[in-house]
Amino acid sequence: MPVMATVIGVDVGGTFTDLVLHDAATGEIRVAKQPTTPAAPELGVLAAVDAAVPPELLARSGHFVHGTTVGLNALLERRGATVGLITTAGFRDVLEIRRGDRDDPYDLFWTPPPPLVPRRLRAEAAERVAADGTVVRALDPESVREAARLFAAEGVDAVAIVLMNSYANPGHEVLAAELLREAGFDGPISLSHDVSGEYREYERTCTTVVDAFVRHRMGPYLHNLERELRGRGFAGELLVTRSGGGALTLAEAAARPFETILSGPVAGAVATARLSQTLGLRTAVAADVGGTSFDTALIEDGRLPLLFQGEVMGLPLQSPWVDVRSVGAGGGSVAVADAGGLLRVGPRSAGAVPGPASYLRGGTEPTVTDAALHLGMIPAGHISGGISLSPEKAAEVLAPLAEPTGIAGADVVAEGVIRIATANMAQAVRGVTVERGVDPRGAAIVAFGGAGPLFGCLLANELDVDTVVIPPNAGNFSAVGLVQADIVRSAARTMVRPLDEEALPAIEAMAGALFGRLSTAGAVREVDLDLRHRGQEHTLTIPLRLGEDDVAAVADRFSAAYHRTFGHQLPDPLEVVTVRATTRIVLDGERPLVPAPPSGAAAGATIRLWSFARRAWADAQVVPRQGFSGPAEGPLLVVEPTATTYVDAGFTAEAHPSGCLLITRKDGDR
Repeated sequence: MPVMATVIGVDVGGTFTDLVLHDAATGEIRVAKQPTTPAAPELGVLAAVDAAVPPELLARSGHFVHGTTVGLNALLERRGATVGLITTAGFRDVLEIRRGDRDDPYDLFWTPPPPLVPRRLRAEAAERVAADGTVVRALDPESVREAARLFAAEGVDAVAIVLMNSYANPGHEVLAAELLREAGFDGPISLSHDVSGEYREYERTCTTVVDAFVRHRMGPYLHNLERELRGRGFAGELLVTRSGGGALTLAEAAARPFETILSGPVAGAVATARLSQTLGLRTAVAADVGGTSFDTALIEDGRLPLLFQGEVMGLPLQSPWVDVRSVGAGGGSVAVADAGGLLRVGPRSAGAVPGPASYLRGGTEPTVTDAALHLGMIPAGHISGGISLSPEKAAEVLAPLAEPTGIAGADVVAEGVIRIATANMAQAVRGVTVERGVDPRGAAIVAFGGAGPLFGCLLANELDVDTVVIPPNAGNFSAVGLVQADIVRSAARTMVRPLDEEALPAIEAMAGALFGRLSTAGAVREVDLDLRHRGQEHTLTIPLRLGEDDVAAVADRFSAAYHRTFGHQLPDPLEVVTVRATTRIVLDGERPLVPAPPSGAAAGATIRLWSFARRAWADAQVVPRQGFSGPAEGPLLVVEPTATTYVDAGFTAEAHPSGCLLITRKDGDR
């Protein structure tokens, strides 16, 4: 049964930290947006809590769901634990050999990212287990003790143990960990069979090392945040979102931090999937424009695009992973003139500190926000987080770009900045649509984030899309995805065998063993299979209905997915590669869309606004979102506390009963 309780969702972005509170009992909604504090992200989280949640409401909140970029930033900045690796003798250099290929085959100067564990900290254990779990050579305890002495001398903080074929027989990994403890190592130990449980030595090794690397920062951060929340009276459960959707408990996130690497961007995709189901959108594109990045995902039939391996900075991770693509194009993206006099935007960002120049917080470089303010796309004055915008400062930093680029004046520079940022975003959208064989022209763009509603119409023009959806509380919509999260746990185990009548009992037994490792009380159980044609290398993941499906049903489902993906079918027999088990506890199955709060903007105000469709200035109305019904034709600005929606000429905006703002292209305006 769903749990009805007050839920707080907090999403930490590169520039702003967003909060949404939803009281399921009373229907009360609260939102907050505060500047992110990069040096100590928990301070921005606590500032948002203090700004929007009074102590008595915090005390009766049942769940605090957190989307964090701490693990991701640790990887991006290469600031984590000093990790030691114990691996099977002969496999010491797996991290550097990788797959022996190039990420970019056309770049003659491409070099792989350096491994997270230097060679001197990679120790070999004398042991060997066959692919079927048979012990070929027993583990030599002295080789582990020698590794322990090395790690002590080198000041290693955490150890990853990745032994050959341990997914089939983890005994040697367990024994190696015991020997390390006996030798005096008291830091975190990551075991590959616990972290991944899948074959592919490079990917499993990399995943386990990443887990050990980020745990050093993730654990203390989460425990510090919990301590501060408890001190403020919070008595509920702290949850952290997973890269694959859903959430983990604090203890699970601290123990399995690799599952939270993409914690932040996923929440917006989750909220978009829920919204798509509500509105009956067959195809939707999430367009999340924050201060630092643009995150996008393709949602088909209300389903998240779930993968079972992701990648960060060239490092593969064997973990459930919502396919969210990110580019450095946000409100804080910096505009520069390159050596050839071309105008460039991003990926470098002004971030939360100092932020865009118009924030008057020390920024001196022109950004997307400054360009939007100069063009009237954002009304001058105060915005969320107590920030006051200065149009004069925006014009001051934009003007110097005119001479090196040969552009006539700050107006045209600002237009160029916005158009280039839009083109960068559109290219990312094509990556999740066109590259998959999906025509984006048939999709609806769901635009959110602090700057997303500014770009909805511009993206629609760039991609030839007719419909843009602006959700309620658009600026905090990722946090809405957090309060809609379920508690999700998953486990997987490689089991390569033919898909035949004897396979189903073995699959059922394996799934039962995996569920035994997961907390399943009151949870919905889901099983997926990685399948492929015999002789192939890669797989497709197919859902399995235990107790209902026979071999023919599974094969038919695979064939349909194969044809949809590759455009043809093969007669070759199938084989199972991996069994995946997932449990899902629904926190609140009836949680509705969050309505937009009242806006302080005065109805009927006008602003001088740039129309990209007309390439001219126009006098446009500024209307508060609360109470707006429409239809109204652009140029137009619709304002709410956490975002501003820009409606260009050629588009019509009107309110939808769900609380969404629907923007549609007028007939003939293409």
